[in-house]
Amino acid sequence: MRQRLTLLGAAAALLALGAGVAVQVSDALGLQSEPSVGIPVEELAVAPTLAAVLPPRFTGIDAPDDLRTNTALDELREAVADAGATAGTATLTVRFDAFEPESEQSYAVSGSAEAITITAPTRAGAVLGVYDLASAVRAGRSVTENLGQTVDSALPFRMVDLGAVGVKPDAAAYADGTDYSHNSNAFKDVMLADAPYIDTAELAIATSEFEEYVRHSLALGYNAIAVPGFIEYLTFDAVGDGTEIYGADDPHRARALAMQEAFGPLLEYADELGMKVYLRTDMLALSTPLAQYFDETFGGLATEDPRFWDVYRAGLDELYAALPVVDGVVIRIGEAGRVYDLPGWDYYSELAVTSVDAVRAMLTTFSDQAEESGREVIFRSWSVGVGAVGDMHTNPESYAQVLDGIDSPALVVSTKYSLGDFYSYLPLNTTLETGSQRRIVEFQSRREFEAFGALPNDLGSLYQTALAHFIASNPNVEGIWTWTQDGGPWRAGPLTLELKAGFWQLYELNTELAVRLARDPSLDPAALTADWIHEWFSDDPATVEAIATAMSESRDAVTGGLYIGPFASQRVEALGLEPPPMMWIFEWDILTGDSAVLSVIYHVSKSELETAIAGGAEAVRTAESMRDLVAASDPATWKDQALREQFVAALDYQVNLFETLGSYRTMVLRHSQWLDTGSSTAKEQWAAARTAFDGFAAEHEARYGESIELPAFNLTAARIGETRAALDLPMAWLARVVGVLLVLWLALGVLARRPRFAAWPGAGAARALWLAGTRPWRAADAVAGLGTGSRALLVVVPAVLLVASRGIYTWFLSPSHLLFTTAAWLIFAAAIALALRRRSPWAVIAAVGGAVLLRTLLLLAVLAVRGPGHYWFEFWTDPLARTAYITVAFALFLWVLVAAGWSLGIQIGARRATGVILAAAGLVLAALGGFLAVVGLEQALTVWNDEMSLLPWGLSRILGLTVYLEIPAATPWYAVVGGGILLLIGLLLTLPWRRASRGPSAQRAEPHAAPDARP
Repeated sequence: MRQRLTLLGAAAALLALGAGVAVQVSDALGLQSEPSVGIPVEELAVAPTLAAVLPPRFTGIDAPDDLRTNTALDELREAVADAGATAGTATLTVRFDAFEPESEQSYAVSGSAEAITITAPTRAGAVLGVYDLASAVRAGRSVTENLGQTVDSALPFRMVDLGAVGVKPDAAAYADGTDYSHNSNAFKDVMLADAPYIDTAELAIATSEFEEYVRHSLALGYNAIAVPGFIEYLTFDAVGDGTEIYGADDPHRARALAMQEAFGPLLEYADELGMKVYLRTDMLALSTPLAQYFDETFGGLATEDPRFWDVYRAGLDELYAALPVVDGVVIRIGEAGRVYDLPGWDYYSELAVTSVDAVRAMLTTFSDQAEESGREVIFRSWSVGVGAVGDMHTNPESYAQVLDGIDSPALVVSTKYSLGDFYSYLPLNTTLETGSQRRIVEFQSRREFEAFGALPNDLGSLYQTALAHFIASNPNVEGIWTWTQDGGPWRAGPLTLELKAGFWQLYELNTELAVRLARDPSLDPAALTADWIHEWFSDDPATVEAIATAMSESRDAVTGGLYIGPFASQRVEALGLEPPPMMWIFEWDILTGDSAVLSVIYHVSKSELETAIAGGAEAVRTAESMRDLVAASDPATWKDQALREQFVAALDYQVNLFETLGSYRTMVLRHSQWLDTGSSTAKEQWAAARTAFDGFAAEHEARYGESIELPAFNLTAARIGETRAALDLPMAWLARVVGVLLVLWLALGVLARRPRFAAWPGAGAARALWLAGTRPWRAADAVAGLGTGSRALLVVVPAVLLVASRGIYTWFLSPSHLLFTTAAWLIFAAAIALALRRRSPWAVIAAVGGAVLLRTLLLLAVLAVRGPGHYWFEFWTDPLARTAYITVAFALFLWVLVAAGWSLGIQIGARRATGVILAAAGLVLAALGGFLAVVGLEQALTVWNDEMSLLPWGLSRILGLTVYLEIPAATPWYAVVGGGILLLIGLLLTLPWRRASRGPSAQRAEPHAAPDARP
């Protein structure tokens, strides 16, 4: 009775521990969803078709003779020349009162159609008026459209990134499609590793590209540019004696001076033409000597110490003295690391500004420096992580916690327009409605998550809604920053480089829309799209209408084909993070096949499953309609046949891609439906969709697998998931068969005490495993008298069933899981065997084997429902089922250890038995932890995840599983240390304990201590 009561108490304790683990797991997963409120409604339309208006021939131009004005006039002359013909003549007079201030950009148009006059308070306004005339000519609009009016800009600040300046269109670099580096490699060929540090021939090419891009951006209406770089230009001469960071002979010093000399003229050119120039950097920006200096001076990266930032302040003073045309710096703290670095270049970034105090210390120092130097600091609120700094981009409360009170007039905060990254289906960013700081709004033309601009994607309606809202809700919004080319990996997508390679004109539309709407949010986006069509493709009314109609359907196609609507329209939280609305296409072109994402998408979309599935087919129909419209246009009406071919090719690509994605969407959602419901109809629909997907996927890879301008999506992860899904039903049947055999074996063990069953083959072993596994204090009795064959069964049956269940659990496709599990059991068994030495091991073997069978039965019961896929589906989506399973499974796992110790204690005593089990467990933990430390935790998790397909396959290739899940890299070493501590404690418990005295109480305790005193 005492043993049975102890058993009940142990069971209760183990179940309580299991429940605790289950609660922690559920808290960590934290899956929840709610409708996303405030998603902008996009209403794309087709503007009335208007005949193109020919420009006049300008017979005389009277304007100030300076580089900036002359450059604008050259753009006007080129636009007229490109029109191919003129109608009538006109003169142009340009007048302005002052060169400054730059913020005053208004101008007035007066005179007549034959004599146009532009007058402005400043040169900035007058030059903008000339560029607007050129823009009207290129769009086929009348140059007199603003006659008698004063034109002003709603937002005076309009910045672009560096575009593709200095980036070589290297086809070989794009061929593989798996380079997820975010470094553009701009100026890679200009900068040399050794003296003289600059390749003058390559610099000349880059200079020409830079100047062309600056002129192009000015013509569009932009007036600022963000150029990557900062620390590369610094010698840190003002820190200490001038040589404390870079010694007198340090190549970093010579390289910085060479960079200043080489790139200073480029920045000066942009400044002369009226563009504000900012250097763009991640913080912390480091070099090896700088990091060493911080270690020696501050003991590391002491980002919360204001004195730490004085080093960068000195660097900024130096920067502005060496490059006086630089207007400020753009700082990001939310992303950093080697993925942004140029290989072989000793300048890098670290994600180290992660606390509120650190951000405030940095911004206070930088803002003070900017005020004193007459510059600006643009701080990007984009950040990824936990806490106030981690979500300040999307959480107004966190934004306030980080930035309230830092009200320097030199500080500007830059924020993406969307409540998250540049995805569709996201509300407008509410943090842009708050704060006392000056604000600018970020847009992305070459949408990285929507095929990198390879698909038609007219964002005019979205941009208009966003700009009108932010301007109305926050008077501090004063500008935009358009990423014309940048964002995400540069070489994992199509080879399209603005002004130089691929069909870049397709996403140039969004660059034009952003700046035109920033200047006047009341403009009709459809008319702006028509201007873009006139500029690049055709002036023929029928062709213009065909393209415009196709573009008006582009957002329906993109949002329908690349997103699963019912999921994307929900705000989902999981693993403590907020996954983006796409997910099934994991950054950026990887069609995922993992159970976590696909199960959650189905679970969230379940109530609208048919709508979710139908969205794929609808997107295909929309894409086909777009393609047919453009393909049917008269080739003779196009300005450039190459552009027509690229446009039609892009639409063909879209149709094929959406067919592939649509069939895959149906396949995975129907599979999840079968896992959830067991519906035979869902299973049949899954099989049909699988056949369709295999066909479309093969065609997709055959047509686009070798393309660099329209590359095939990465289907590796999808096929991994597909293979496992196909095995779910066979694994379920195998689990049922093995499970029945296990039940029969256990039943034999229960019945073997009856004479009629005792003589059955294996009955003795079955009885021993059942008895020892459920009542380990009787393990010795259970194995007494067993023959050699029966004893062999004590090992073989649990081992075979354990391996079989784990094989089924992994679809027999994860050798690493089986090897790791087997290694753990072998190490544990070896430790027990060593402790027993000359004693009989069969009682312990029976106890452990019987306990293992109980846990194996639980696993097989779950797998028997609908295979491993159902196991993981329930794990990700059903908190009740997950909690119940983990509670019992963890309790049964611990029961294996308890049973081993209990049976062992009969032979060597409770204390020493406890020590042996602790030592054995510690040895397993230390050995396997050491193995993971040597192999590398990230590498080991990647191999395991690739085989199990639980989390997105792309995680380890892009972000890293340990980074995404916030698993410390030192975790294996923690396991080694923890295992070592357990091993030490266990060994101490196994040693004989000598008593200091043998008084009466000790003598009375002797009978109970006797087992421990055995040799």
